[in-house]
Amino acid sequence: MPRPFRFGISLIDLAPAGQWRAKCRRAEELGYDVILVPDHLGMVAPFPALVAAAAVTERPRLGTFVLNAGFWNPTLLAREVSTTQALTGGRLELGLGTGYVRAEHEQAGLPWGSPRERVDRLRRTVEELERLLAAEEPRVPLMIGGNGDRMLRLTAEHADIAAFTGARLVPGSTTGRLEPFTAAEVEWSVARYLRLAEGRDSPAELNLLVQMVVVTDDREAAVRPVVERVPDTSVEEALELPVLLVGTMDEIVAQVLEQRERYGFSYLTVLEPYMEAFAPVMDRLRGR
Repeated sequence: MPRPFRFGISLIDLAPAGQWRAKCRRAEELGYDVILVPDHLGMVAPFPALVAAAAVTERPRLGTFVLNAGFWNPTLLAREVSTTQALTGGRLELGLGTGYVRAEHEQAGLPWGSPRERVDRLRRTVEELERLLAAEEPRVPLMIGGNGDRMLRLTAEHADIAAFTGARLVPGSTTGRLEPFTAAEVEWSVARYLRLAEGRDSPAELNLLVQMVVVTDDREAAVRPVVERVPDTSVEEALELPVLLVGTMDEIVAQVLEQRERYGFSYLTVLEPYMEAFAPVMDRLRGR
């Protein structure tokens, strides 16, 4: 039996208190299972935003998507996690990653480091959090997001949720510009993770970050802006990208079902601009 679907919404836009509460309530009304926030300078501060979301919702879980380990001292982070778990009524899900925007580290006066150093920092953070939060009940589920082999190994060892962005950092970019993985590259990443996770007592939930949701009868026209931003990608190749859900409602529902079958993605996260567009898709997929 395939794992049941869960759907998350990543709220990325700063907003005054009233607007923030309203969009959190709207996410619950639309049926999202998880309200998520990122960890980037210029966006919402993760933990206060989640506590505020908890105050006006009852059902959705609340998660970080994902914290930049380079921003956090593990001991102080454990305090934030413990407090937020208590103030949200045990609804917290903790997402962690290495961070990928060098300019943000420089702006904050924090060391950037090599890819190896950033993964090592994340590993230390994960292991220290496990020690510091060992007595917490209920336990906070851990999501780890990343693509490289050492990240996939860390995810296989520790994460309850394995998050796949379906994209990589553009070489040389300091501002976090991403380019999408092909379907074959996503398939390789998932297969590699699954091999590394073979010894687990229970399988992790697999998450995919969806970059675009467009319900349309003209799929080619909808993806042309993507093609213009990604060199050497054709319209046909863009339509095969797992992170783009573009087409009629029937086509998008079929794509999501096919991707669960092919890759194992049962937990989908969409970005805030597509919150309303994705809601009818969720309704069609419930119970399937």
